[in-house]
Amino acid sequence: MLRRLRAGLGLGVIWAGGGAFVGGMVELVSNLFPSLPLGFIDMWIPTLAVPGFIGGVIFAGVLGVVARNRRFDELSMGGMTAIGVGGGVVLAGAMMLLGAGPLILLPATVLSGVGAALSLGLARLAEREERRSLDGDVDAVGLSPDDARRLLE
Repeated sequence: MLRRLRAGLGLGVIWAGGGAFVGGMVELVSNLFPSLPLGFIDMWIPTLAVPGFIGGVIFAGVLGVVARNRRFDELSMGGMTAIGVGGGVVLAGAMMLLGAGPLILLPATVLSGVGAALSLGLARLAEREERRSLDGDVDAVGLSPDDARRLLE
């Protein structure tokens, strides 16, 4: 339970970092080109980092339910992206109830979909690296990779 909570919070922090990065880029463009209509929000970084954190935690919870006993390479990239987009729509709806304008819908859905796809891609990469490491460790003690995986499950 604590491991899942830590993983959810970690994914939230990663998504918050992505939101902060996008917010920083918007802020940079807004400062370089003041004639663009981006000045309606003065603090883009926290404006996108906070919903990014919330969206990441929500996505981690959904991922925990959907992918309970499956490896990341068994999950569909399109399906995970759709879950991210759906979560972005829900998050944007909640933000609109709190006073945000309807313009938040597009960035929330797009960023959530991209975040979901990138999260699955990073998880697949980490899982692949873990398997390579496991295979090397297993060879050193004389177990086959299949026997080691069965022991770890």
